[in-house]
Amino acid sequence: MIFKTLAGKTSFVGLRLPQTFLFLLFLGSLGFGALFFLPETSRLKRIFQHNSDNSAVITDSMNGQSAQPSSPIGYGLIGSAQFGIGVLRIQSQLSSSNGKQTNNNKESSQETASIEHTSEGDAADNKVNTRGVVVSSRARSPVRVKLRNCMLKPPYGTNYGKPSDPESLQRREKVKEMMKFAWDNYKRYAWGENELRPLSRNGNDGRTFGGLRGASIVDSLDTLYIMGLGEEYQEAKEWVENNLNLNVGGEASLFEVNIRYVGGLLSAYYLTGEEVFKRKVVELGRNLLPAFNTPTGIPHGVVILAGDSRRSSGGDLGRSSVLAEFGTLHLEFVHLSELTNDSIYTEKVMNIRKHLNQLDKPRGLYPNALNPVSGNWEQHYVSIGALGDSFYEYLIKSYLMSDRTDEVAKRMYYAALEAIENNLVQRSPGGLIYVAEWRGGILDHRMGHLACFSGGMIGIGAEHGSPETRQHQLDLAANITHTCHESYRRTPTKLGPEVFRFDDGAEATAPRVNERHYILRPEVVESYMYMWRLTHDPKYREWGWEALEALERHCRLATGYSGIIDVYGHIIQHDNLQQSFFLAETLKYLYLLFSDDDLLPLKDWVFNTEAHPLPVIPRNCSQERGHRPNWTH
Repeated sequence: MIFKTLAGKTSFVGLRLPQTFLFLLFLGSLGFGALFFLPETSRLKRIFQHNSDNSAVITDSMNGQSAQPSSPIGYGLIGSAQFGIGVLRIQSQLSSSNGKQTNNNKESSQETASIEHTSEGDAADNKVNTRGVVVSSRARSPVRVKLRNCMLKPPYGTNYGKPSDPESLQRREKVKEMMKFAWDNYKRYAWGENELRPLSRNGNDGRTFGGLRGASIVDSLDTLYIMGLGEEYQEAKEWVENNLNLNVGGEASLFEVNIRYVGGLLSAYYLTGEEVFKRKVVELGRNLLPAFNTPTGIPHGVVILAGDSRRSSGGDLGRSSVLAEFGTLHLEFVHLSELTNDSIYTEKVMNIRKHLNQLDKPRGLYPNALNPVSGNWEQHYVSIGALGDSFYEYLIKSYLMSDRTDEVAKRMYYAALEAIENNLVQRSPGGLIYVAEWRGGILDHRMGHLACFSGGMIGIGAEHGSPETRQHQLDLAANITHTCHESYRRTPTKLGPEVFRFDDGAEATAPRVNERHYILRPEVVESYMYMWRLTHDPKYREWGWEALEALERHCRLATGYSGIIDVYGHIIQHDNLQQSFFLAETLKYLYLLFSDDDLLPLKDWVFNTEAHPLPVIPRNCSQERGHRPNWTH
C-alpha cells in the first residue's frame, strides 16, 4: 500500500537521511562520537485443548488457594514517565583517544535495559541502562513509522489508560498483579516450554506447535508491555532473540502458529519497534507458505516449518481444511506483506476469499469443513463457535484494519451475519438470545463458550452496517453477551462451562458432564470489554470483576493458574494447565476493561483472535483519519 506523507513532515519513504545526520555519522567514524536520536514520528483455538494427557488433580476449592498475593507492583519507568515528555538522553562517555570505549562505558552498556516511552508515543526506542544512559538505538522501519504517524490517537493514551475512578484503578492493578503472578510461576517452573503445568510444576509442550517452544513467552510479550511490566518484558524479548528457533520439523497447526506466534511477534514489533520481532516474524511467515501448496490454494491445517518451500509441507490431502483455520489468517498475512513489501502473503489470503465467494452456501451459511483438493464443502455443519468462529471475526476486522476500504470483507461479513440471524439466532423459553448450531438443516440448541466472542464482534460491526440496522445489531450484541454472562452466573463457581444448552429444560446450563469444564477461556470477558467501550454501561465492568473474583477463588493455585474440570462442582478438580491464551487474552481483556478507552483505541487498533493488537493500515493520513495528532501533551 502506498502511503501519503503529511506536508512539512520528514518522509522516510525513500530512506533518505538528512544531510546533518550523515554528517554526524561521519564525525562519529572519526572518533568524535555521535549524537544519534531520531524521534518516532479465535477462535478455533483450543477446541480440544482440555488435554487428555493432563492428570486431573482434585483440590478443595478453599484449601487449594495460594498464599496472599503480593501487592501490585508499580509501572517502573513506564508508569513514572509521562506520555508527553520526550526522553532524550545523550551518551556522556566520549570515546578515548584510541577510539575504544572506556571500561566504565563497557560496564554500563552491559547493564539490564528498561523500557521507556518517548514523546512520539513509542516505547523502548532506546535501551536505557540503570544509569539512565542510552546504550543503543535502532533504525526504525518506514512502514511502522507511517502506521504510527497516521494514528488518530496516541497508542497509550494520555496516561496509559489509567482510569480516573479509584475502584477501576484498583481492579486494573489487581489484573496486573495476576499477570505478574502467572508469569513468575511460568518462569520458575516452565521457562522456555510452551505452557505451565502448575500442579506438577513443570512445562507442557504438546504437539500443537510442531516443535516450536515458548508459546507463553511470545503470547505474553504485548500483555507485559501494555501493563508496564518492563523487567518481565525484557526477559521475554531476550528469550525470543536468543532461543526462539523457527526451523523445527514437526507438524504445526497453521492456525495456532499464526494467531499466537505470528500475531504475537507482529504486535510486539508494532508496539515496541524492536527489530528482533520483525526479523523473527518475517522468517516465520516464510516458513508458513508451504501450507498453501494445494490444488485450490486453500491451505492445509498443518505445516512443517522446516519443510521445503517448493513442496506441500505437512498436509494430508485427505484431510479437510477447517473454516476457522484457513479463515483466520487475513489480518496477520496482510501485515506480513506490509512489513516485507512482498504481496505473496496478501495474495494467499485473497485467493481464499475469492474461492469462498465462488461457492454455493446453504441458506447463505458457511459450513465448517472444506476439501483443499476439490475445493468443495465436505458437510453442512455450521457453527459460530468451534470450527467456524474466527472466520466471521476476521471479516469485520479486515474491513476495520483496512481503514474501512475492504468492501469485499464488509459485504461478506454482513451477508454472513444476516444468514446467521435468519437461521441460527434463537430465543429460549426463558427469553435468552443465543446462537444455535446447524447440522444439515437441523438446529442443535447449544452454544459453546468459544461462540461468546460474537457479542463483541457484532458490537464493533454495528456502527458500520446500514443505519437502519445499527441499533438492532448493538441490541443483539448486548443480548448475546447477557446470555453468556448467564452461563457464568448459573454455576456455583461463577465460571462458565465449555458448552451450555437450551434444550430438554436447560437454560444456559451444561447438563452433560463432558461439557462442564472451564480452561481459562477469554471469550466472555472479551465481549465485556468491547461492550464496555461501545456503551459504557457499568454492568460490563461489574461482570468482569465477578469473573476475576471467580478466577482467583477457583483457578489460582500456589504455583500459577489452572482450568477446572467441572464448573458445577463443589470440590474443585483442576486440569493442571495454565494456557498461554490466559496470559495473551483473558488477562489482557480484563486489564483493558478496567482501563480508559484511549489505551489502544479501537479506531487505530484491531485485536487478532489471540488478542494481539495490530494497527489499522491507513488509506490517507490527511483526510478521513485527520491530521497527524499532537502527541506532546
